[in-house]
Amino acid sequence: MKPITVLLAEDHTIVREGLKALLLSDPGISVIAESENGRHAVELTLKLQPDVVVLDIAMPQLNGIEATRQILKQRPSTKVLILSAHSDDAYVESVMALGASGYLIKQTAAQNLSIAIHAVHKGDKFFSPSISRRIEDQQKNARRRGGPKASATPTKLTNREREVLQLVAEGQANKGMADLLGISIKTIEKHRQSLMEKLNIHETAGLTRHAITTGIIESNVQTATLLSGKKS
Repeated sequence: MKPITVLLAEDHTIVREGLKALLLSDPGISVIAESENGRHAVELTLKLQPDVVVLDIAMPQLNGIEATRQILKQRPSTKVLILSAHSDDAYVESVMALGASGYLIKQTAAQNLSIAIHAVHKGDKFFSPSISRRIEDQQKNARRRGGPKASATPTKLTNREREVLQLVAEGQANKGMADLLGISIKTIEKHRQSLMEKLNIHETAGLTRHAITTGIIESNVQTATLLSGKKS
């Protein structure tokens, strides 16, 4: 039987190498490519067309939520499996609404990643146990209330504004953003002004704090905690 082809997108080299080593022990899985940023992950997916993309949420240049959006819009047959240090309902709901096939918490990924890849490749959904329990509880509560759970309030930012927000928070200058996104500096300035008005945040430091608190980028503290294997 042909092995499941996997693209592994994770910006922390130590974490990525550890996950790759786990997957190499499964003869039914072939890791055909790796990426350390979301934009490159999208490009590789479109070029190599893997069966499954294992995608971190907080990555440089393009976070996992936006990468999921772009991958599934351009290649809906690919299965996206989210890997994240964040288990907040908002993150789970965002990526599942976009069509992701599963969501794994990094702290438990070692035990579940291979199983999850096989499951989503078959067309099933897969969640870390803690997330599965929350989803079941939410569904039970919704049934008791006699209706579906209310959907989250949609984000006010456009896809491009979210991309610009992430790049601003990462310290990119307008020219660097324009080159990366393939648009003019004037257009970058318009997007930047628009997102500032929508968020009512008018300085770069405030945009960076917003990006961290909403999980678009990771703070140094979050990164250090993850690599040390400790819970925050």
